[in-house]
Amino acid sequence: MNLMDRLIREEARLIILRALDEQADRRLNSELLRLALESFGITKTREWVHEELRWLADLGAVAVVEAGTVRVASLTSKGADHVARRIVIEGVKRPSPEA
Repeated sequence: MNLMDRLIREEARLIILRALDEQADRRLNSELLRLALESFGITKTREWVHEELRWLADLGAVAVVEAGTVRVASLTSKGADHVARRIVIEGVKRPSPEA
């Protein structure tokens, strides 16, 4: 994996966690997450988003269930702790301090 690919993946993972954290129930489907990434200039396929969700799930940052052709991701306490800067999940960009 080249440097730019690694940076894009780390940024995308943080965007995913933050998008989930912004929801009242801390859940979104993979198509909505794909659109959220696109709004930050990261244009990828739904399958790419599914791969990133699997990676985050393997680390315990999200829980994922299949729902037809999409996946529904739920933020776990570990993922929320990363967004809140209480812990660091290697491979996920660190959030900047809130202004």
